[in-house]
Amino acid sequence: MSLPSREIRETFLRFFEENGHRRVASASLVPDSDPTLMFVNAGMVPFKRLFLGEETRDYSRATTSQKCMRVSGKHNDLENVGRTPRHHTFFEMLGNFSFGDYFKEEAIEFAWSLLTERVGFSPDDLVVSVFEDDDEAYDIWKDRIGLPESKLYRLDEKENFWSMGDTGPCGPCSEIHYDWGALPEHPDDDPSSETGRFMEIWNLVFMQFNRDADGTQTPLPKPSIDTGGGLERWAAVLQGKRSTWESDSFTPLIERAAELANVVPGASDETDVSLRVAADHARALTFLIGDGVLPSNAGRGYVLRRILRRGSRHGKLLGQDTPFLHGVADKVIDEMSEAYPELVDRRAYITDRIEREEERFLETLSKGMDLLDGEIEELKGKGETTLPGDTVFRLYDTFGFPVDLTADILVGHGMTLDQGGFDSAMDAQKTRARAAWKGSGDTAVQEVYGRIAADVETTFRGYEALELEAPITAMLKGGEAITTASAGDEVELVFEETPFYAESGGQVGDRGRISTDSGVVVVRDVQKPVAGLFVHLGVVESGEIAVDQEARLEVDAALRQATVRNHTGTHLLHAALRETLGEQAMQKGSLVGPERLRFDFTHDAPLTREELETIEDRVNEMIESNQGGQTREMDYPSAIKAGAIAIFDEKYGDEVRVVSFGDCSTELCGGTHAKATGDIGLLKIVSETGIAAGVRRIEALTGLGAIRHIREQERLATDAAETLKVPLAELPGRVGKLVEERKEAQKQIDELRSKRSSGGGADDLFAKARALSAHDGAKAISGVVEDVDAKAMRTMVDDYKNRLGTGVVCLAAAADEKALIAIGVTKDLTDTWKAGDLIREVAAVVGGGGGGRPDFAQAGGKDPSRVAEAIARFDELVGG
Repeated sequence: MSLPSREIRETFLRFFEENGHRRVASASLVPDSDPTLMFVNAGMVPFKRLFLGEETRDYSRATTSQKCMRVSGKHNDLENVGRTPRHHTFFEMLGNFSFGDYFKEEAIEFAWSLLTERVGFSPDDLVVSVFEDDDEAYDIWKDRIGLPESKLYRLDEKENFWSMGDTGPCGPCSEIHYDWGALPEHPDDDPSSETGRFMEIWNLVFMQFNRDADGTQTPLPKPSIDTGGGLERWAAVLQGKRSTWESDSFTPLIERAAELANVVPGASDETDVSLRVAADHARALTFLIGDGVLPSNAGRGYVLRRILRRGSRHGKLLGQDTPFLHGVADKVIDEMSEAYPELVDRRAYITDRIEREEERFLETLSKGMDLLDGEIEELKGKGETTLPGDTVFRLYDTFGFPVDLTADILVGHGMTLDQGGFDSAMDAQKTRARAAWKGSGDTAVQEVYGRIAADVETTFRGYEALELEAPITAMLKGGEAITTASAGDEVELVFEETPFYAESGGQVGDRGRISTDSGVVVVRDVQKPVAGLFVHLGVVESGEIAVDQEARLEVDAALRQATVRNHTGTHLLHAALRETLGEQAMQKGSLVGPERLRFDFTHDAPLTREELETIEDRVNEMIESNQGGQTREMDYPSAIKAGAIAIFDEKYGDEVRVVSFGDCSTELCGGTHAKATGDIGLLKIVSETGIAAGVRRIEALTGLGAIRHIREQERLATDAAETLKVPLAELPGRVGKLVEERKEAQKQIDELRSKRSSGGGADDLFAKARALSAHDGAKAISGVVEDVDAKAMRTMVDDYKNRLGTGVVCLAAAADEKALIAIGVTKDLTDTWKAGDLIREVAAVVGGGGGGRPDFAQAGGKDPSRVAEAIARFDELVGG
């Protein structure tokens, strides 16, 4: 019965394919247009709109092995990972789905047939739980399948009524469990217990309702089926293991972690916990980063960072002082590349991001230990033994210290922590996080669009035409459906077909005009609030329009062609970047409009001038070669095998559009493109900047836009050359010479100021230094100086302090209609006078403020006419 994980996955998918199901590739872990989720946490999430009747596809049965994450919200399993037999962050959910096709009877028969006839489960080892009121399912299991009543359990809503979250599709379910055998100490055991006797392996959800925010359950348009079984659990049972950690889903990763940490699995319970954490978290990090999530301090990036820090901390517990999770992630890619080949292409990027983030955390961890050590010493000094809760939380939140780690360290010093105070701080943080989290980050699917999408699907005709005629199918104003609109109204129009491109894939929506016999609408933008629905946003320029009127849709051809040049330019730019920098330079985002293009890509350092020139030259070589464009429709796996590049953050369906330009570029893309690379004319890079850790941005122009930019740069250079009265070719040398001359002049000015201030002639201020009665041998220098800036004033104060040996100095000046003040205190007197305290009092006289170190402080003020009064205030403060 022992089957490897990869065979289980393939057997499951093939079985349902043979039974009329479409094999659908796993969606990204980042939900598409679902405002209720941070991550995809179940196999049905990518099909939610199908269950709600808001979307249609060309199949009514599907099967998937879906990537899932459960680390936030209702399914928060993070703290259990590594300490229980089968809690994980990332996992694969095997599932089969019926969208209004078959229902309970067929779903149950499919499940039983697969488990007992194809996979190899013994019927004697399986039991089933059903929702207590679901007599229909109970009877199917008993009468059709022949399961004895001793193996059937009726359980309550908590156990056998499933929902994706607080809102969304839901319904009763039947759960199939593996029974490890009766436990004498628990004779009345059932699958809802936590004794370990039963392991749930498959949940068959009979999707009948949609739950609204107020808890109301309304019947779905068509009863449907959603099933889910954790691949890791199946592997454990079929391999005879009670714990998923012992299955082949994890043993290779645990072995790699042990090898890297130079430890032996089984050496101690805590060692095993840390090895499990490293294995699980490396899987999560690999797939999250592979799906485009990057570390940050908010949203998904914060969750990723917490996972990485927890994994890194367990590496530290294994004795690792240097990053090692990236090495485990490398093994994850080896193990999972057959099912997810895109991981191989992204290997370098994924492992590098993990390594660099872990390096930073280990530095932070060291700082956290410094903070904790300081707090412990302070507590000892006060004779206290409890570390405040807010300090515990700061260690946890800022430095990634688990609370139990802080507690363990404190035990070694005979101390405890304030758990209540920590809990309060944690609750406050969760409240802030809930307030900040706005959902998936995609456009929220408003109810009105969902209703329209249930009846209308827009067909895009803009690849082959820029004009067509079609009736107005629906019209909105202010989010409400209307039937007529008049001049000045801002409206949203929906058609069953359109030549207008809706914003997606980085390309902006088309602009143009829509006209009827009675009115004209100027289209400013086109959006897709839900898949398959194109919404034309514009204003009625004249007359009136009405639903069902025949309309002529006309895209602005000049703007479209400019956008086409820029979009094709991004493809060539992407190819050139990968040629020049390596395959780790992958697209992270883009913005393509008629005016310009913007391209974000992964790279760790600013590009040199030589690299930018090489990339620009390579793109223009591609343009000059005039490679013809070709588009093909094909299934996603075939497209990837054919060499097409898939973009990190894009969501792809089963069928994809492949855009190629000879041997220059092949990408998955739904945008509009040139017929040949030569149509672009020219590409000019105008800027390259960093926008986030490991992400760079190039902005470029094409066609006439590039020509105009070059012409403007030439004009500026020519004007500068004429101003300096040199030929254009000599301009750089002349500017460089002027810069050097200015530096030398400034140096001479600084030297003259220094000589003047240090008393090259008569140093009146030093000569007037007065003794301070508060300290024997100490003196004070104070006075107004002229023609000095802040830098020179600081030099003067330092010079006076050195010459005094022990004393205080205050200088003031009026410069550029502002007051400048600087105060210095020799280190032996900082217990008596602190420069930062003195300057707050003195600067207030001139309407300013400032601060600084105990031995030096500077400030500015708005009223230079009162600098003499400020000096008098200083003399008053230090006395004589």
